[in-house]
Amino acid sequence: MASSSSRPAYEALAEDLRRQILDGHLHPGDQLPVEPELSAKYGLSRSTVREALRVLSSEHLVETTRGVSGGTFVVHPNATQIGRSLEVGLGLLAASAEFTVEQLIEVRELIEVPAAEFAAARASDAQLAALETTLFDPEHSDPTQIADCNQRFHTLLIEAAANPLLEVLAAPLFRVLTTRFIRDDAPAPFWDEVVSDHREILTALRARDGVRAAALTRAHLGRLRPTYEAIDRVGRDG
Repeated sequence: MASSSSRPAYEALAEDLRRQILDGHLHPGDQLPVEPELSAKYGLSRSTVREALRVLSSEHLVETTRGVSGGTFVVHPNATQIGRSLEVGLGLLAASAEFTVEQLIEVRELIEVPAAEFAAARASDAQLAALETTLFDPEHSDPTQIADCNQRFHTLLIEAAANPLLEVLAAPLFRVLTTRFIRDDAPAPFWDEVVSDHREILTALRARDGVRAAALTRAHLGRLRPTYEAIDRVGRDG
């Protein structure tokens, strides 16, 4: 195992094992060699091996069990855990200004616009009915629930696309945008436009018109952009 003299040995070992997992040489459920075997193979102390395994465990790549049949195993993928990790990473990057709200919205468009087209073809009647329940009257709705209804509409739209990978990628992005840039800061007219757009998108979905659903979703996200950007500027100036 090649190792940089400026990097601790446990990090080099963790990187080597991580690469084997991500490259598919080690599969979910596979058991790693026991500590003495890893120690002998890499020429490292058992404490160094143990620290490398702790790193991989903190990244949710391996888990260690005790007992007769225990050992260290490559974890099976968990969509919820992956989504949480993505959300934490995106939130930290947004907080540190590593990327802009404009870039977040661009990525959202790349996910949600084609998802709307897929949803027009794939959404079940039950999913369309669920989307209907998220539509609200801005004048008579509880302000604390409006943002939740908005987020639920977009979440259900992604689910209706019937591609689980889209859900894993979109959910943390939606939560970061909602918690950082919408919350209760959006002006009242903003919500009138939102619900009007949602109704039109739902109408296109019910008509199974994927091209129109995608075009309406793109236009909707474009109209959201100035509000996100304005709230972001206020947050940074404050």
